[in-house]
Amino acid sequence: MIKETISFKPKQVGKALLAILPTRAQDIMSRRYGLEEGEGETLEAIGKRYGITRERVRQIEEFSLRAIRKSPTFGATEAIFTELETALNEYGGVAHEREFLNYLDKNLAVQNNLHFLLVLGDAFTRLKEDDHFHHRWLVDKNLADHVHTSLQQVVESLSDTDLLSEREMILRLLTALKEVGAETDSEEKARRWLSISKNLGVSPVGEWGLAKSPSVRVRGVRDYAFLVLRQQGSPMHFTEVAKTINSLFNRHANPATCHNELIKDKRFVLVGRGIYALTEWGYTPGIVREVIENIIKKYGPLSEKEVMTRVLKERYVKPNTILVNLKNPKFFKKNKEGKYAVG
Repeated sequence: MIKETISFKPKQVGKALLAILPTRAQDIMSRRYGLEEGEGETLEAIGKRYGITRERVRQIEEFSLRAIRKSPTFGATEAIFTELETALNEYGGVAHEREFLNYLDKNLAVQNNLHFLLVLGDAFTRLKEDDHFHHRWLVDKNLADHVHTSLQQVVESLSDTDLLSEREMILRLLTALKEVGAETDSEEKARRWLSISKNLGVSPVGEWGLAKSPSVRVRGVRDYAFLVLRQQGSPMHFTEVAKTINSLFNRHANPATCHNELIKDKRFVLVGRGIYALTEWGYTPGIVREVIENIIKKYGPLSEKEVMTRVLKERYVKPNTILVNLKNPKFFKKNKEGKYAVG
């Protein structure tokens, strides 16, 4: 059902505007914009139907738009276009095309008629999609420039592994907007502006990141496992990881396959018997002896207790396993103060 901000019926308005055209032009415009039902047809498809070239169809479309704009019927619809402009301004002033139309009405035919009205209206500018942004409509070019620049700043501030909550991403965008001189503090508008960017996306668990990130464009067990561990926030056994993938994402994950995939991915660290953590949490790869070596090299000679405490933060192993490695004279030696150093 149409939003309260729009009082007119787009299909009726579209039909009235088409009525000023010759019969063939009416049919071509209706097909081109999908004003009756379904998606709009291509220039080629319409040309084939009428036995004319795509260029001729384009000429008829342009002639029809000009004719409608010059007609008394169009002049009588000024209030309708003012309402539509108000709706776009309230939505954000610059909007993702499909999401804005979907916001106005869920029915595809109605959306197509609204799109037709946007094309006709002098106040509206449509920017075609490019490498960075989706198709979008705007009424304020200065605001649109600020939004585009700020979205690019947000994109450039992210790495492939960054995942933020929706509100964190919104606040990041609002900060960027303030830096370029845009006067807005509307979190709702900022949320809508995020969808304009083709370089930002939402992961299966609702976190925002780069669209190209494997955590957003999830393709296999490894990526799903990464999301599972991030949500868990602590190390997990691979069987639990597989089970959670099955329940959370409704994706079959064989435990053995999960184990084999995680051990080959640098995003994960094996920290115990079948237990995995994320590298981004500060865990380092390697067997227990290598972990001890890295700790001593980082902090200098340490007592047995200090080594035990630090290793147990890195690995889920039995204390005796640490002691066996630490007391191997081939790799470690005890100094006069009773502390262990690398041998």
